[in-house]
Amino acid sequence: MGSALPLGDSAPADGVLPPSAAAGAAERAFGVYVHVPFCRVRCGYCDFNTYTAGELRGARQADYADHAIGEIRMSRRMLEASGVPDRTAQTVFFGGGTPTLLPADDLVRMLGAVRDEFGFAAGVEVTTEANPDSVGPADLQRLADGGFTRVSFGMQSAVPHVLAALDRTHDPARVPLVVGWARDAGLDVSLDLIYGTPGESLDDWRRSLEFAVGQRPDHLSAYALIVEQGTKLARQIRRGELETPDDDLEADMYELAEDLLGAAGYEWYEVSNWATAPAHRSRHNLGYWRSDDWWGVGPGAHSHVGGVRWWNAKHPAAYAERVAAGVSPAVGREVLDASTRETERVLLGTRIREGIDLGSLRPEGRTAVAGLVADGLVDAKTALSGGLVLTMRGRLLADAVVRRLLEV
Repeated sequence: MGSALPLGDSAPADGVLPPSAAAGAAERAFGVYVHVPFCRVRCGYCDFNTYTAGELRGARQADYADHAIGEIRMSRRMLEASGVPDRTAQTVFFGGGTPTLLPADDLVRMLGAVRDEFGFAAGVEVTTEANPDSVGPADLQRLADGGFTRVSFGMQSAVPHVLAALDRTHDPARVPLVVGWARDAGLDVSLDLIYGTPGESLDDWRRSLEFAVGQRPDHLSAYALIVEQGTKLARQIRRGELETPDDDLEADMYELAEDLLGAAGYEWYEVSNWATAPAHRSRHNLGYWRSDDWWGVGPGAHSHVGGVRWWNAKHPAAYAERVAAGVSPAVGREVLDASTRETERVLLGTRIREGIDLGSLRPEGRTAVAGLVADGLVDAKTALSGGLVLTMRGRLLADAVVRRLLEV
């Protein structure tokens, strides 16, 4: 979730969606995302909508759970008024920021509000992100007792100088402790990694991967570092204090991740995500890649229902003011046209292992598939069976594959 809100139309104060949002909703999965926008320190690479204590200006972290619960209560009424049929939440995801800077009881209260308003599907997946230094064993047990099923720890690296370049504050030695505590509480565990940090070598990255695999998490994410304009990291690179990330080295790092994770029993299911078994894939994130429906709660949170996308006021104080006034916290929205929805379907669908049905492509896209197979970007066997799945090389060049499928 980038810090800059997109351009769009003004969102109505009553939050009612256009009639098109309800079409086919009963057949689409529904999830809830809860944004908790607080961090102890701002990492130099981060462009997310997050705030340290000194940046809150009129908002109080202690009041946040009540404001978020207010939006959750409001969301159910708005969907009903829009003619969207009732659906239980199949997934709930608390992201940030650092959600676990809030007391575990606050997170459980917000989750309880989602349960009260929407109900939970059987086997609901409930995740929170956490920094290794933001939780203890009692916190994790409280979350598990309160209905959370999964925790995603922002490990990022096992190498101190890489963590320092990212402005991460935790000690790598803390990671085995929190993984063990989460296991003891009965939670599934994911570890998030970042590669391509300035000054990170291939051997550094190997060390991080081997350390992560040694914890035996159920799920691993590995994302290439993106240098976002306006961040501290971008300024450091511009001044020559840090090196610009090297594309060729990042490709080598990705291939190393696939080799090491594959050998350890992890299977890729999305370009940047691996799991030990299908049951441990992030169903919430798969909902994004499949263009399902979700309601995003919190400052700057984005939502999507039936091709209608909207976003909330960015700053926690502005967000709280709107919720307290009983009006929708959304400040802008867009209704995606057919062409944009098709582009997004192909862009997102090609990223996941299940791929897309060749028959669903436009004629020009189907024509491009033979060339993509010949170039080693698309799996030939799957293509013969009527599907499109990226090869290892195709994952490295996923954007180029999409451009050829869409003739952009």
